[in-house]
Amino acid sequence: MDLVNITIDGQQVKVPKDATVLEAARGIGVEIPTLCYHPEHRPEGSCRICLVEVVGAKGLVASCVFPVSEGMVVKTNTPDVREARKAVVELLLANHPQDCLSCQRNLDCELQKIAADCGIRKIRFEGEKKDYPLDAGNPALVRDPNKCVLCGRCIRACSGLQGVNVYTFANRGFNTTVTPAFNAGLHEATCTFCGQCANICPTAAIVEKDDTKEVWEALHNPAKHVVVQTAPAVRVALGENFGFRSGDVVTGQMVAALKRLGFDKVFDTAFSADVTIMEEGSEFIERLTNDGTLPMITSCSPGWVNFVELMYPDLLKHLSTTKSPQQIFGVLVKTYYAEKAKINPQDIVSVSIMPCTAKKVESGRQEMSASGYQDVDYVLTTRELARMIKEAGISFSNLETEEFDAPLGISTGAAVIFGATGGVMEAALRTVSEVLTGKTLECIEFHAVRGLKGIKEAEVTIGEKTIKVAVAFTLANASIILDKIRKGETDYHFIEIMACPGGCIGGGGQPISTSPEIRTQRMAAIYECDEASTIRKSHENPAVKELYDTWLGKPLGEKSHHLLHTHYQAQVRK
Repeated sequence: MDLVNITIDGQQVKVPKDATVLEAARGIGVEIPTLCYHPEHRPEGSCRICLVEVVGAKGLVASCVFPVSEGMVVKTNTPDVREARKAVVELLLANHPQDCLSCQRNLDCELQKIAADCGIRKIRFEGEKKDYPLDAGNPALVRDPNKCVLCGRCIRACSGLQGVNVYTFANRGFNTTVTPAFNAGLHEATCTFCGQCANICPTAAIVEKDDTKEVWEALHNPAKHVVVQTAPAVRVALGENFGFRSGDVVTGQMVAALKRLGFDKVFDTAFSADVTIMEEGSEFIERLTNDGTLPMITSCSPGWVNFVELMYPDLLKHLSTTKSPQQIFGVLVKTYYAEKAKINPQDIVSVSIMPCTAKKVESGRQEMSASGYQDVDYVLTTRELARMIKEAGISFSNLETEEFDAPLGISTGAAVIFGATGGVMEAALRTVSEVLTGKTLECIEFHAVRGLKGIKEAEVTIGEKTIKVAVAFTLANASIILDKIRKGETDYHFIEIMACPGGCIGGGGQPISTSPEIRTQRMAAIYECDEASTIRKSHENPAVKELYDTWLGKPLGEKSHHLLHTHYQAQVRK
């Protein structure tokens, strides 16, 4: 690696010659405030908050885009630098809504933090306030253009990370906005509702639609039996909202908190993930052995399903017809569980805690009512659950751990790894291999499909068959694979696709973070949960065995086909 010598605030350091001043400074522990910058997307230098002084340069420079050079001398803390940064922030605040106390991002807002760090106690400028209408016509996301600081991070995430290109800058000067084309609402645009824009927005210009009020009302309604399911990825991220380290597993505290909130039963989505593997694995075997449509592609990521319905409707036949674990759980709660507990399903309120904003849309799909009711009534993100726990005054870190309720709280390690990219594929291979060969796997870990590489390919030998698989996360990577399928350039048998970076651990409803390392820590925790599990294969889950033996019959049977499978259709929007 080629290095150059530079001096930052009197410290002489060697840094890569292709580094920016910002990267060099952060490398030695010098913090420079940023707003438009994000480590995973191309820098733009548009907000000008990261200004520094470079000796010999004409004026102050934006450190996020200014390259280092041999002998450079950088000063990050001069009076001119501090005053310039403060002025930029004050100008942003001059026409920003002054509703911090009631804002959804209060105490978790980058603009708020930067203003405090810059020592701003009074706004010197009185600017004209924007007055744009809210974009709230969809079940998942709310856009408030009045809180937009024009950082462009949502544009870069939607185009670069997802390849969907919903957002763009419109108009000029003070009237500049970030908007879908033709000022359409997200429900009219080609939005997949993955929520990566909300996860990367530094303010509350894009947030998840808050459904906590409706859930509180259900919890306080004595006529309702309120059950909750929690997705695998939530347990390795929720703690971040309460001072835990990234990747700390807080399953027991989470269950205890949910019971304190008043849920009648606390179940685990990992149970229905095991059911998903029974159905999806059987479906793959059926296609593989009977010349069915291959490659078969997983269908448990609703952002991905929206994407293929919008952009690649000609390839819908490749999707597994198996519902997602959230929706399988929802229908089982209002049928199987209702029968066992002798509760009228119309009195059951089914809530799910998900790392994903697109799950809010999925739960409202017309076909997700095989129980005769809406199978999942409300979907809360990890962030919404954290807000409810705080609102209830629960000291999360001091809770004694508790266990999920049976039987829909019993799961395997294979189900928990659904939360990480490659997890669905690995869980399926554990079951498919043993079903096809009738032999116990000596090694159940498929490391070739793990990790944070955007597209992974592998060949797996099962008996006498060589199975070619692929795993991808983000919709931009999905496009690469789908384009190859269209052109007939692939010979894959089975593909897993997740809409979000790293899979559900990086979902659009997870705790806000600008650090890519956090996904690595969450992923490691997911696999630790698997390794600690006493049962690590979906087909060995005793509660799932009982479900099929006493109620469902068999995978792909008539009853499971009616309740646990779905269909897809092209979506047409602007």
